[in-house]
Amino acid sequence: MNQQETTLPEDIANSLTPILYPDDLYQFDTVANSITGGFSSVRQADIDYFHENGYLVIEDAFSSEEINNAIAGMVHLMDGKKPDFRAIQFESKLAKLKDDMNEQDRRDAIRKIFNFVNHEPRLNALAEHQGLLQVLEQIMDDKPVLFQDMALVKPPRHGTEKPWHQDCAYFNLAHGTTVVGVWIALDEATAENGCMHIIPGSHNQGPMIHFNRRDWQICDTDVPIARDTMVPLQPGGCLFWHGLTHHGSPVNHSSKRRRALQFHYKPASTEDIKTQERMEMFGSEGKDVDC
Repeated sequence: MNQQETTLPEDIANSLTPILYPDDLYQFDTVANSITGGFSSVRQADIDYFHENGYLVIEDAFSSEEINNAIAGMVHLMDGKKPDFRAIQFESKLAKLKDDMNEQDRRDAIRKIFNFVNHEPRLNALAEHQGLLQVLEQIMDDKPVLFQDMALVKPPRHGTEKPWHQDCAYFNLAHGTTVVGVWIALDEATAENGCMHIIPGSHNQGPMIHFNRRDWQICDTDVPIARDTMVPLQPGGCLFWHGLTHHGSPVNHSSKRRRALQFHYKPASTEDIKTQERMEMFGSEGKDVDC
């Protein structure tokens, strides 16, 4: 399960044409602030930092054993070891080739798996980690409720961009709800292999109009890229971010894969809204978008 350099066979690699974006859309000169000491090290000052800046990074949130177990659970599902689990999304240009791939190439053709917490206890263990839930409760001042789970993959050399966006643009939740995303690095996430990028404080700007371009995204020209901040993480590192914080990740140009878990939580007391209400806040093209 250790990180390995890899490359797809030439015929498969040649079938992929990267979707281009402006060269200066992601900046690589500023790194996010972070704390160490695990979940138990979080203090009120860190919670205040989250509310002011829209993010919190804990470098050593999970142990190597917890991460290795999570990778094993993720691979177990990817390899079809649980026949009733089918929530696997392949890179669109590789989906038709998957049946002819070897085991490792097939894993590297997967973009994400989702809705897995009821299928794989090794992944659910991280989603229900007591330290994680305690930090979320401090942030929300309410009981956190998990409502979305996924594992994200940026395969070597062709892992695609996720354009700048706000997660609340995908969810039918009332404006003002403290939605919190949690991103857990399973591999080392670096500038080269497509680590997360955020705009600190951008959650304070409120909802942004999104458009269906490369994805459901904020218009490139509306992103304050001068404030772009990278979040490189070692395995076990954890990023919390507000559902209105602008974030995205560039293409993986390296020879190393970048796997991560992503969970979204909402306060137990929150109420759902209708899709039309969300579209009025975030844009009329967002009826059937999927995070």
